[in-house]
Amino acid sequence: MQIKYFLKEGKIMTNITIRMATKADAKEILDIYVPYVNNTAISFEYDVPSVEEFTDRIINISKQYPYIVAIDSNRIIGYAYASSFNKRVAYDWAVETTIYLRQNCRGKGIGRKLYLALEEILKRQNILNLNACIAYTSTENAYLTNTSMYFHEHLGYKKIGHFTKCGYKFGSWYDMIWMEKIIGEHSETPKSVIPISEWHELQL
Repeated sequence: MQIKYFLKEGKIMTNITIRMATKADAKEILDIYVPYVNNTAISFEYDVPSVEEFTDRIINISKQYPYIVAIDSNRIIGYAYASSFNKRVAYDWAVETTIYLRQNCRGKGIGRKLYLALEEILKRQNILNLNACIAYTSTENAYLTNTSMYFHEHLGYKKIGHFTKCGYKFGSWYDMIWMEKIIGEHSETPKSVIPISEWHELQL
């Protein structure tokens, strides 16, 4: 699957392609993630995963859910994916969503395009609930602002849970919030979720 968008940056139109990630993308995707681990509390990870570990993450997620990348001039500038909200079967229609952009690519509409593309795929898989786990601070600092919360709000997510001082990083305690977006009808007989590995059955 490939989707093309044209984003306006000043007077320049930038051609953005969105496609499924492959294991060959792992190093480039990891390069995007590294600053979030090393320099921010956006990620609660302390240690940067190896390329091998990150490759395994992509492979395992891609068996069931979309893992997509945004490309500009043959360079990956952002990625987004869905993952299991809970392993028990009754949670099949709910997923956790995640997005990261190159830090110099934020605020240009790329994240919105990525997330909406992810959402469209999930709808076609018959997913109903999107849930985002987001680091939150009552006092913004060099390591964490609440930009992610505002980004999700603008895309229709609502805060449904708030956990206090549950993450410690860079000498400070941070809160965590859950935000949710409903993208389908909760019927008495929901359609079965289609694994992304059976993408051809989605009839795009």
